[in-house]
Amino acid sequence: MRFLLRFLLLFLLACVTALHAKDFLGKEIAKPEKTARIIVTCYGGAVQELAIFAPQKIIAHPEAARFVFFEKLFPDLARKESVGTFNDVNLETLFKLKPDVVFAGVTSQVTNDRIEKSGIKLFTLGIGKHTLPTLLAEFEAVGGYLDQEAKAARLVAFWNETLARIQSSLPQEHKRVKVLYANGSNQLSSEGKGWWGDAFITQAGGINVAHAVAVKGALNAETLLEFDPDVVILSNNKNFQTSRDAIKKNPLYKNLKAVQNDRVFVAPVGGFWWDRPSPEAILGIVWLAKVLYPDAMQELNLYELTARFYKDFYGYDLSKEAYATFFATTKEQR
Repeated sequence: MRFLLRFLLLFLLACVTALHAKDFLGKEIAKPEKTARIIVTCYGGAVQELAIFAPQKIIAHPEAARFVFFEKLFPDLARKESVGTFNDVNLETLFKLKPDVVFAGVTSQVTNDRIEKSGIKLFTLGIGKHTLPTLLAEFEAVGGYLDQEAKAARLVAFWNETLARIQSSLPQEHKRVKVLYANGSNQLSSEGKGWWGDAFITQAGGINVAHAVAVKGALNAETLLEFDPDVVILSNNKNFQTSRDAIKKNPLYKNLKAVQNDRVFVAPVGGFWWDRPSPEAILGIVWLAKVLYPDAMQELNLYELTARFYKDFYGYDLSKEAYATFFATTKEQR
């Protein structure tokens, strides 16, 4: 009898868990009987993540024209309207569209609270504040919420398998490369512990020189010279973009080892920026590992991995010609 009661308790707990999903804030979101209308109110790879699991259910999302290839992957989504982003959301339009659930970024709590108080379910996403564990957990949570558990499991398995291949090929700790991941149009800023830039570097086997800097901290010339990174990675995000030429020509940075050795790179862009958290960010981590350790990572074929990812998760056959466009602004490393 005791065994039977324990079995029933475990069964009931499993059923309750299956009816809920935890968002980035740890809040349990009850799964509706039918989720047919989704609105996304943030960037940060959110639309790309939702598109993997339920593209046909997205009725509005932020304008995606900046991601030309994403619109080729999901042309129907390219025609969907936007209700705004983060704390600049047109709530009147959002309410009129009557979504079953809104997927929103963790950094827009004021607007998120107003949406939730209206009675609409709100699922908070981690966006740029993700670490590796929270991002993989979110894939499972979102996949489960949308009844796509099997696809979410495949996605997480792809990440873990690829990360293991990187780790197995990395050099010893004392041979690791110091990396600065930077963005900013007027001044350089970087991301320390607790933001994706740190995970981007460390998962590729690099040492983030800004690990201990205040999150999204601005960097002055003195700090840069003190860090003296071996490699500088620049974001391709057009809102913060700093070009290779701007860094190389700036007298404040000319004495950096990375600049003197021409080791300044711009991150690629596929369906989303490869240096920011999204389902295909794993491809950016592979790219970075190959930039940092080209000899050690020769067996990792980035095109093959990218084509496999696009086929398995986007249902898209990626040609080498299309793949080459991802590197249009980078110092080529494939």
